[in-house]
Amino acid sequence: MAKKSAPYTPPSRRARGFETASKLMGGQIRKAGEARGFAVSRVLTHWAEIAGEDIAAMCRPIKISYGKGGLGANLTLLTTGAAGPMLQMQLPALREKVNACYGYNAIARITLTQTAPMGFAEGQAEFTPAKAAAKPAIAPEIQQDAAATAAGVHDDSLRTALERLACNVLTKAKNTKGKYS
Repeated sequence: MAKKSAPYTPPSRRARGFETASKLMGGQIRKAGEARGFAVSRVLTHWAEIAGEDIAAMCRPIKISYGKGGLGANLTLLTTGAAGPMLQMQLPALREKVNACYGYNAIARITLTQTAPMGFAEGQAEFTPAKAAAKPAIAPEIQQDAAATAAGVHDDSLRTALERLACNVLTKAKNTKGKYS
């Protein structure tokens, strides 16, 4: 009888030469994806191919959650507020595309989460008041008429307020004169 040869052992990593980044990172991507519910990481890594370029530009998958019964999962997509209504109309077709990637009816529902384009931390809305627009200059004759109207008032702050009110009324009357007659 012939001697049995030793079982085949693959060469060590250095003997194989260069490896693609997907092979090197495959384990870490799978582990991170499984922590977020993605049993098949292809949904994450090939989202543009699965959903199509136009839909992939509007949203991205962030989580898959499974119900207690295990019948169908919920895919959560992150999108901007403006793209939400357009994406909502395309959800049935998108669900079919994602299920085609899995090979069975794995996704039962798709939920949209809408946020700012760059997330909450980076793109926060400004809550400072807007700068006031420059007021147009009031004609000198209107200022003189307003000062004459409030001249009999002895309290300075009340006189100033009455002058501003008179300026506003006289300016409006001058601008609308002849329009409503």
